[in-house]
Amino acid sequence: MDTPVPPRAAAPGPRRRDRHGRGMRGPVAPPQVPLAASRAEVFADLVQDSVERLERRWPQLADIDFMVLEVPRLDGPGESWDDEAVPLGGTIAAREGHPARVVVYRRPVEIRTKGRDERAALVHEIVVEQVAELLGLTPETVDPRYGEE
Repeated sequence: MDTPVPPRAAAPGPRRRDRHGRGMRGPVAPPQVPLAASRAEVFADLVQDSVERLERRWPQLADIDFMVLEVPRLDGPGESWDDEAVPLGGTIAAREGHPARVVVYRRPVEIRTKGRDERAALVHEIVVEQVAELLGLTPETVDPRYGEE
């Protein structure tokens, strides 16, 4: 005799696929693939790569904070830029309890570059210029290859 098999109980929680086996299967790309990284994360990695290149030559850069901000801010009344003078980076001098900072502005840099290689070169150039300003040196002293790329 055949004994009837009771139906399986539905698993608790949301159903991920429809009855035909279609539907959401998972993320488009795994987290370790560059496709999964946001533009802001990729840009921050470019800044970090540039800093690491310079830290080999200048160990005192470990005492400087490097930041990425979306766009520059106008801090005081009456401050403005013209179309050609939007800053790409800046420095903030060290104060009591706060280390010196180098800031790179992501959106103005992205607008001025077309590809990843061009963006990486411009980011490195900005970081070198800002570090040179903080250390009171020329950019060529900070990075002998400055201006060659």
